[in-house]
Amino acid sequence: MAKKKILIVDDEPDVRDVIRIVLEAEEYETMEASNGEEGLEKVSKRPPDLIILDFMMPQMNGPEMCQALKKDLLLRHIPVIMLTGRGELSDKVKGIDAGADDYVLKPFEPTELIARVKMILRRAEIDLDANPLTRLPGNVSIQNEIEGRIEENKLFAVCYIDLDKFKVFNDRYGFERGDRAIQETARVLIKGTQIRGNKNDFIGHIGGDDFVIVTTPDIADTLCNYIIKEFDKIVPTLYDEEDRQRGLIMGKDRKGNTIQTPLLTVSISVVTNENRKISHMAEVAQIGAELKEYAKSMEGSVYVKERRREDS
Repeated sequence: MAKKKILIVDDEPDVRDVIRIVLEAEEYETMEASNGEEGLEKVSKRPPDLIILDFMMPQMNGPEMCQALKKDLLLRHIPVIMLTGRGELSDKVKGIDAGADDYVLKPFEPTELIARVKMILRRAEIDLDANPLTRLPGNVSIQNEIEGRIEENKLFAVCYIDLDKFKVFNDRYGFERGDRAIQETARVLIKGTQIRGNKNDFIGHIGGDDFVIVTTPDIADTLCNYIIKEFDKIVPTLYDEEDRQRGLIMGKDRKGNTIQTPLLTVSISVVTNENRKISHMAEVAQIGAELKEYAKSMEGSVYVKERRREDS
């Protein structure tokens, strides 16, 4: 089992050393930052499972970092234990108000710190269905959402979102950059649903570079067009300057031949029950797979929508 990663954010090196020693003795992997700004930078590059955060620091203090973290939809799930050197109630309240999940007073007893760390991590693991990278709902929730709309006989549109040429991108830049591409895609989907979607729309992460949005047929076209536009905007920022200028990645196939792969695009297949009755989740998946194959045969970022009628 992979070790849990814990980020220690404190401006005092001695305090960081003590916490690191205590955590590593319990087989936790640690990262360190000396202020809130550095802490946020490290979180964005490699999200930890837990953050131990000092209340008072220069540049950006603990509550400020915590508030910034909780505003990010993809990072707000990370639990935070706030450290404070004061026993005043007001400091504890400020930490909790900023979004901290727990607090520990300095100087602390190592046994107490470890007990709180274990408690917070256990609590965080309860949400097992969430994708560990984006924290969006996973396959169980996706199935329940779609089956619920079928059972309630509601009009729905299931949008399957998939990145094209992602494997080549991942091979070229590595898993860390690949994870960033997936997270940025999730941000586009979240923003698109907030701006162009309905209040009750659902976003799920099937896994890897595959996502799902469950919306209504009247919204699907507008939503898909918005996602494609915003996705194509962010794609160049994921590449190094040389590849960005060329608009493609140069590489070699297994035989050593030079191949050129265009920048990432997104394919969206939209399954609706607007013109035909759908009575089972398996039908949605089958139609979605057919549409996905068709979408991926086209160039650029595209969406295709199920338009066949019941009698066709």
